[in-house]
Amino acid sequence: MLDDLDRALVHALRVDGRAPFNRIAAVLDVSPQTVARRYRRLRAEAGLRVVGLADPHRAGRSQWLLRLTAGPHTAQNLAQALVRRADTAWVKLASGGTEITAIVDTGPGPEGHSLLLRDIPRTAAVTDVAAHCLLHTYRGGPTAWPASTEALSEDQQARLRPATSGPTPSGPTPSGPTPSGLPSSGLGSGGLDESDHTLLGALHRDGRTPLGDLAAATGRTPATVARRLTELRSDGTVFLDVELDPRLLGADMQALLWLSVAPAHLDRVGRALATHRELAFVAATTGPSNLAALALCSDPADLHRYLTQRLGAVPEITALESAPVLRTLKSAGPVPAPPGRP
Repeated sequence: MLDDLDRALVHALRVDGRAPFNRIAAVLDVSPQTVARRYRRLRAEAGLRVVGLADPHRAGRSQWLLRLTAGPHTAQNLAQALVRRADTAWVKLASGGTEITAIVDTGPGPEGHSLLLRDIPRTAAVTDVAAHCLLHTYRGGPTAWPASTEALSEDQQARLRPATSGPTPSGPTPSGPTPSGLPSSGLGSGGLDESDHTLLGALHRDGRTPLGDLAAATGRTPATVARRLTELRSDGTVFLDVELDPRLLGADMQALLWLSVAPAHLDRVGRALATHRELAFVAATTGPSNLAALALCSDPADLHRYLTQRLGAVPEITALESAPVLRTLKSAGPVPAPPGRP
């Protein structure tokens, strides 16, 4: 579990993932050295990462929520194969380890759907497959799970917020512990040149990469990189996400939820569910289960209370399927290489 200062630091990074340590320290009323030390410890011991993510809709791309079923002896190998792909994020093992879920990024045309159209059909280990196109996200991406954003006051958040703040990205991406993010390979045109692609690729690996390193990677000056990054963040083309194991915030029980709602009520129910503290991700999808969500609860009893009392009180939900998450193998950013490997 994180202490109060750790939680405040995580919240600060959610407000601005690139905020300098001295600015965070001033807001938290501690020394910059303390902030730097806590950040390094959380990175080393808790897997804390700041990642830069592109809004897929602004890049002309789509995202799919993939559900695969495989035998117990092959599911983990299949999941690891998905982890290694550049077009996947939020790879999870659920339902006793035989169900795999993942966010898949797709581009236009058949080649942009190679995983869905070619690679999965050729995989003999897959016994069942369902792919749901993400149509609209009510919570996820830049809209964080509330439990990770409760440490700072409104005044503290205002002092941390970037000077120029643009529209909230509309792309379907769960944040914090939610499915999120467009992989850095193939961001689509969307007004991005080759140097922008390089910049976004570097931010995808580490959203706090120093300006000097970003300038060296892109062939631009630090001032030009700073100005371009401000533009991309202000218009919603890119946002910064924070990856952290939700168990450190008290969520020992994760479950994927698949809900069916009549189309006439879908938007209203989606907006209502986005206010639920227990949900880190809510999105409208294609398919008979037209709302997908990720619930983060303290334990099975807490999840039971949420399903039966809070969701049970929403009469427009006509069907509900839940799948406990056993393990998250990949979040929004690329998986770091093992020590000694590039």
